Amino acid sequence: MRRHELTDREWELLAPLLPRAVTGRPRVEDRRVVNGMVYKIRAGVSWRDLPERYGPWKTVYTRFRRYALDGVFTRALQQIQARADAAGDIDWLVQIDSTIVRAHQHAAATGRKGGSPLDEPDDHALGRSRGGLTTKIHLACDGRGRPLAVLLTAGQRHDDVCARPLLERLRVPRIGRGRPRCRPDHVIADKAYASRGFRAYLRKRGIGHTILEKRDQKRHRRNRGNRGGRPPRFDREIYRQRNVVERCFNRLKGFRGIATRYDKTATSYEAAVSLASLLLWARSV
Repeated sequence: MRRHELTDREWELLAPLLPRAVTGRPRVEDRRVVNGMVYKIRAGVSWRDLPERYGPWKTVYTRFRRYALDGVFTRALQQIQARADAAGDIDWLVQIDSTIVRAHQHAAATGRKGGSPLDEPDDHALGRSRGGLTTKIHLACDGRGRPLAVLLTAGQRHDDVCARPLLERLRVPRIGRGRPRCRPDHVIADKAYASRGFRAYLRKRGIGHTILEKRDQKRHRRNRGNRGGRPPRFDREIYRQRNVVERCFNRLKGFRGIATRYDKTATSYEAAVSLASLLLWARSV
């Protein structure tokens, strides 16, 4: 095993989750190709600069793109989460947050005149913010700092607007019969998610939450006196665990291909984030 490649244990977990070709001519070994994908997102190199030991770079890229369009890594991630949930290994004290990722000039060269594929956003999750052309990764992780759901948007999108779509992506299938689990026990978030609408959404779904209140909200409530109502419940001890999601982002950005976006399409970049998340889960179960 070389640096940035899958261990035997990780491959034993991932191999059954990947699609197998049943017809056609013999193709390059799956483990060799997946190791090339992992090396690419770990080192942040271009596809053409992949070492020759992973085979033709076009083969690695073509299979990665096929997996991205088919949602292979997302389904594999859900299956590993399902196994962990069946073993009682998921802490449903969920934390949500977002991080900004700078887009490289190669990602910024996406052609937009011809339109986008059906599942591709028109802006390819690229937008202008203070850091220039950026993408924002919205993340929900469990109490042990492992990704549960990911949402990509343009860098200028506000966190609160994306909170509901992010939680609606949280979907952990059951082993055997039963509906997938979509509701956490508790949600921890910073004051960017402190809107009344999001709090009402969580209460409607019966989800407990610990969200820091903004200063202007406190001032407005106090100025209204008795009509301002009670302050939202806030448990300081629970809120101290919010650093778990920051550590999760730190581990994801250990992959140089995640810390800087080189992929032109949002589908490919989201597949890279899902593959990195898959490796974090494989190394923790």
